[in-house]
Amino acid sequence: MKTIRIGSGAGYSGDRIEPAVELAEKGDIRYLVFECLAERTIAIAQGAKLKDPTQGYDPLLAERMLAVLRPCHEKGIRIVTNMGAANPAAAAAKTRDIARSLGLEGLKIAAVSGDDVLETLKTGDHRIEETGEPVSAMAGKLVSANAYLGAAPIVEALKSGADIVITGRVADPALFLAPQIFEFGWSMEDWDRLGKGTVVGHLLECAGQITGGYFADPGVKDVAALARLGFPIAEVGEDGSAVITKVAGSGGAVTTATCKEQLLYEIHDPAAYFTPDVVADFSRVRFTQEGPDRVRVSGAGGRPRPPTLKVSVGYRDSFIGEGQISYAGPGALARGRLALEIVRERLALTGVEATELRFDLIGVDSIHGNALSTAGGREPYEVRVRVVGRTGSLKEAQRIGNEVETLYTNGPASGGGATKSAKDVVAMLSALLPRELAKPAIEFMEA
Repeated sequence: MKTIRIGSGAGYSGDRIEPAVELAEKGDIRYLVFECLAERTIAIAQGAKLKDPTQGYDPLLAERMLAVLRPCHEKGIRIVTNMGAANPAAAAAKTRDIARSLGLEGLKIAAVSGDDVLETLKTGDHRIEETGEPVSAMAGKLVSANAYLGAAPIVEALKSGADIVITGRVADPALFLAPQIFEFGWSMEDWDRLGKGTVVGHLLECAGQITGGYFADPGVKDVAALARLGFPIAEVGEDGSAVITKVAGSGGAVTTATCKEQLLYEIHDPAAYFTPDVVADFSRVRFTQEGPDRVRVSGAGGRPRPPTLKVSVGYRDSFIGEGQISYAGPGALARGRLALEIVRERLALTGVEATELRFDLIGVDSIHGNALSTAGGREPYEVRVRVVGRTGSLKEAQRIGNEVETLYTNGPASGGGATKSAKDVVAMLSALLPRELAKPAIEFMEA
């Protein structure tokens, strides 16, 4: 039975680059997939593109391509990635230029676009899923609207001989599913195999999470050599069977436990995991440890894909102002609490217009609140004060951090390490779009 090996080179935009190089050089893989788009990432990228039409792609694209293009070219490894973000064509052009600078000739690069549906969303009778309000009500705040495309345009690019496929917003598992569809000739309506391929994509999409990253818990779930964490490889068979593994000798671990945690990561109903390609059924998935760092995946299935595509809608929500300062030594907790009370009163006295405020002591009550975090009565030797607020303008947001900074000379003794920031917030909502309204397009370039 024909099998292919797919490696996961990144699980988010800022991920490590060395494990991807290790996969390219030592992984004996056919495909190297970089999954680099989070929900807000593409909205931020759209803002960058508006400022400069040559930008809007992943900021680490050039560094990653410089690191992996040569070994991938030499070993015949094809690259699939969503690092195109808001500007796949510019990302493809940049990749072409890097290939030329490395003296790599004949590389065919495909840019997949069509996920940007902002104008389409503005004109139709579409609603925000979380609120039920019409999209038109947000007209002045909209920054971006990107539909989650499926595997089909990537498959078409691979059929046309692309060595590198760069997309914008594509469903994460689809990046890994497309090579399987292409290599094995699966029908786009073979729901069972598409479900099996989707579970492989879901397991690989977060890279190091399935090899022990985000899993380790010292004394409970120990993982060796996390500083040299190896990223995962899927050995996929033509029937959809798969084994998850990693490069021999790399750090981390592939076990049934790491695989189970990743399977349940970011899913709602395991029996109905909606993607643009298939409604996957993970409810009967089983993992079997076949050897060191080798886990077999079985039991996934699927049903017909939904008639709509999810759209991530980015909008300008508000501004966030924040200030922090540290206190240490005897009485640090009391001084930290006094600092918070001073800032609380100052914000009221000076009339800072905030719709939401938080007053935290990091390490004491900033995550679970006072009721849980201070139970037991142990007093810390050091604390860090944090005051953060949501405002309607950048000017008001800046005032919050300024008040924390004034604690240096106007607050409790021995404060230090003050920082402040103010920024606008791009928030995300969702809409559903009939799939026929998203029109994928492919542009080819050659080095």
